Amino acid sequence: MDDSHLDDSKKDPLGYASDFNAVESCQPDDVVAETGRVLDHAAERALCRKFDFRLLPVLAIMYLFNALDKGNLGNAYTGGLGKDLGLTGDQYNQIVSIFFVPYVLFAPPLAMVGKKFGPARVLPVMMFTFGSMTILTACVHNYSGIFALRWFLGMAESAFFPLVIYYLTTFYRRGELARRLAIFYAASNIANAFSGLLSFGVFQIHSDLNSWRYLFLIEGSLSIAFSIFVFFYLPQRAATARFLSQEEKDLAFYRIQVDSSSTVAEEFNLKDAVKIFKYPSTYGFIAIEICLGVPLQSVSLFLPQIVARLGYTTVKTNLYTVAPNVTGAVMLLILAFSSDLTRLRFPFIVLGFTFTFIGFIIYAAITDVTAQIQVAYFATFMMCWGTSAPSVILSTWYNNNVAHEGRRLVLTSVGVPLANVMGLVSSNIFRTQDQPKYTPALITTAVFGTVGALITASLGTYMVFDNKRRNRRQGVKIDARDIPTQKLRDGPTVDEFRWFL
Repeated sequence: MDDSHLDDSKKDPLGYASDFNAVESCQPDDVVAETGRVLDHAAERALCRKFDFRLLPVLAIMYLFNALDKGNLGNAYTGGLGKDLGLTGDQYNQIVSIFFVPYVLFAPPLAMVGKKFGPARVLPVMMFTFGSMTILTACVHNYSGIFALRWFLGMAESAFFPLVIYYLTTFYRRGELARRLAIFYAASNIANAFSGLLSFGVFQIHSDLNSWRYLFLIEGSLSIAFSIFVFFYLPQRAATARFLSQEEKDLAFYRIQVDSSSTVAEEFNLKDAVKIFKYPSTYGFIAIEICLGVPLQSVSLFLPQIVARLGYTTVKTNLYTVAPNVTGAVMLLILAFSSDLTRLRFPFIVLGFTFTFIGFIIYAAITDVTAQIQVAYFATFMMCWGTSAPSVILSTWYNNNVAHEGRRLVLTSVGVPLANVMGLVSSNIFRTQDQPKYTPALITTAVFGTVGALITASLGTYMVFDNKRRNRRQGVKIDARDIPTQKLRDGPTVDEFRWFL
């Protein structure tokens, strides 16, 4: 974006456009920037490239293992886990469901621990723990054992995604965040695809040990090994990263101060942070997360069972889950990059929900999959297209609109787990007696997608009109880029506040 049309004061609110050496000593009370726009494009692009190469691959691999360890139960079930453990009735659904109870309960407190000690230290510890729970799952021999381990797995993974989101908001501007989160989150789609491939290979193993046990042993061991490396690798924050020069550290601090946080590295204060729940928009974001959770978890947990309706063998069923998950990752990247390019969030969330609705309705409407197998399989692609993208862009959307770091963390640590806890709904609507069609589950999931799209469109429309109202009241025409987040600690109550759409 070319800022050459701005006057000197707009281009250089701190008095220097290319020399940021003084920024390090500038506290929020010392100087307040006049704009959140980019001052030195070349310097910022170079800085972002360093962050991209240093952080994103490692975080993506971490999330890949996180998604593998959480979602491998479906693959293991198709490989005989239920039979080998003697599961009866709804016991499998209960094993799936119990994961989400500690996932919601422990996310906020663990996120607060992450804020206090730093995500760079807490995330690897969480990874080591959920890797250990995965390895122990290979040792279980009954329903009680796997039920208990799924509880502790949910506890270990609860704050992982919220902490990663918060961590990235301390490195990237608001308009840079969606595509970076998408690259990170695409790892979950790749994980689902890789899980299918890994299951395909592991289920070829013939030994005295059940093949599904090898699945947990391999995935858990990789998680533990990588967590040890990550503990010593990740930087605590941008302004202290060892791989940056002093000038780059100053620029990194400045960027976050004017276009992400009201106060960089602010100490967490719970009483102040929970004020996020005074804003009506908070409940709109949470409602969208809840609606998103059902299709998201339905695809994550039950795609192998959905594909099994096509009539393939166990091995081929797992293999045929690969392509939909890969294209889901591609669609996620397309929509997220488009969202950053246009600086719009809510239209792309609505589009994702629309994909979900269409995919599940098509699959539910097919009465004879053998006669329409290509259409049925294509519907599974649309299911994957419409789940990942809204999750990433929604998280970006509300993080873009909350400058207070503590409130941002609290909202994320509540919203993301609520989307995941809807796995309780998913695991109980995909009932054994409804297989292989799962018609009630497919229709229920489609309805959640429709409601989510309507709430998103309504909230986005309100923001558009509220921005126009604020412009009229102040007699100016500005958007979110023109106001430094340094001024936006108290959110919409500030006159200069503009919604990031």
